[in-house]
Amino acid sequence: MIRILHAMAGARVGGAEEFFSRLLPALAQTGVSQTAAIRTNGKRERILNDAGIPFEIYRFGSIFDRTTRRRLKRQADEYAPDVIFAWMSRAANFCTPGKYLIIGRLGGYYDLKYYNKCDHLVANTEHICQYIAGLGWPESQIHYLPNFVDGTPGEAIDRSMLNTPSDVPLLLALGRLHSNKAFDVLLEALVSVPRAYLWIAGEGPEQQALKTLAKQLGISDRVKFLGWRSDTNNLLASCDLLVCSSRVEPLGNVVLEAWAQKKPVVATEATGPKALIQTGLNGLLSPINNASALSTSIQSVLSSEDHATELAEQGFRTYDKNFTEERVTSLYRNFFTLVTR
Repeated sequence: MIRILHAMAGARVGGAEEFFSRLLPALAQTGVSQTAAIRTNGKRERILNDAGIPFEIYRFGSIFDRTTRRRLKRQADEYAPDVIFAWMSRAANFCTPGKYLIIGRLGGYYDLKYYNKCDHLVANTEHICQYIAGLGWPESQIHYLPNFVDGTPGEAIDRSMLNTPSDVPLLLALGRLHSNKAFDVLLEALVSVPRAYLWIAGEGPEQQALKTLAKQLGISDRVKFLGWRSDTNNLLASCDLLVCSSRVEPLGNVVLEAWAQKKPVVATEATGPKALIQTGLNGLLSPINNASALSTSIQSVLSSEDHATELAEQGFRTYDKNFTEERVTSLYRNFFTLVTR
């Protein structure tokens, strides 16, 4: 049986952190033996407990945090894993070589100096794999493994609870309120989409600036800032369209989530969505930083129920073929078997 120690030095919330919380229970259900090293996080601790995965809590502090490094080495020596799987560059930097492979996972374009103790690198997009190879990492030690999302059908939320009429088009945007997500462009696009409401689920440093912009644009009554939400599937079940307006988006996990819920998607041509979406088939792509074009794409979907339905169905087929829990968990198991032979 393969034995894996996961080292996760993640933040309170985030895309990689959410995938960590999905992947470990999924691997446990297939019989993979796992333990974990994490920062204090109530939700993550509950998920690991529910999955029967033991874990220890570390600080994962600065380079001067010798305690974490020493305790992680002790945990590895006692557990004797075949693989230490390092989530985040910080976790990889705390790993100490031993009688196991160290594998780093990248969900972005990070500095590889933090992964110099890794034997292999895993990336969740093919473009990140190309980035790693371009920096001179041996191609035989670079592996593409996609994310999967929760395909459980959501239940629509009563719109009145969020001061949203039941008979208006409803757009949904998900993600950290950061300039990379270009929610400012989405707000500008909304001005030209009459009657439509917009729910933005997320938190971050741009929150006040976005609220101020919505007010300046005269659309604050049609924009609802929901904060960070864990009921993504229910939000998607409630909306008519998912919009990914990002300037920078390595993957676009929200696209996969919308597809799994059979919702149409309009996204920008950021790297991740551009690799996922065949525009006109399983979604629509729009130029980055172009509110007018984004508005046109949104109205194109909202104006034709048949068009929206076809995009949603094709999106679901893409999800069902490539990004289900069953398929991706199998890919991870096969990968671990291959590299530990």
